[in-house]
Amino acid sequence: MDTELVIRAVQRKLGLEEDGRPGPITWAAIYSKIVGENVPQELSGNVDARSEAVIQTLHPSARPYARALVNKAASIGIDIKVISGLRTFAEQDKLYAQGRTTPGKKVTNAKGGQSNHNYGIAFDVGVFDGPKYLPNSPKYKVVGGIGQELGLEWGGNWTSIVDQPHFQLRPDWAKNESERNMLVELFRRHENGLDYYA
Repeated sequence: MDTELVIRAVQRKLGLEEDGRPGPITWAAIYSKIVGENVPQELSGNVDARSEAVIQTLHPSARPYARALVNKAASIGIDIKVISGLRTFAEQDKLYAQGRTTPGKKVTNAKGGQSNHNYGIAFDVGVFDGPKYLPNSPKYKVVGGIGQELGLEWGGNWTSIVDQPHFQLRPDWAKNESERNMLVELFRRHENGLDYYA
């Protein structure tokens, strides 16, 4: 049996993107179809209240991916929390100024409107050892691999500013677009009050 073909057939039947990967969107759709309701919040597993509050700022399409990343990391003993989600353009401009016109090191090359965070399709995680936040840890690379396996893009693969805590969900319509063209379209949708992901 070709598992990928089976998954694609299920995705087709459920009206989902046919990527052949049983990611969180596919599982949520299967759950809803069989059980007859949306996946209840209590099934979020290892997602703590702080992470869930950040996840709620994300676009609804990105939320299951963030929860799945936390849970898959926990399943191999890595404790992560979602520490940043949606940002306003002003918040993004403030981060952009850091290391340029305000003290600190540069953390982004994106001004307001030029970050996927501004559209709720990007989030950052932190690795924790109990209550202690670990800004640097080899575990980020492991989490990066998990995220990519789920279908997320990982900032650890970037070259200008490597951003291992960063993950983003590329909309289906942007699968073959450059990052720049995708951001131009996201900004246009923002200006016109259109859904970023649909």
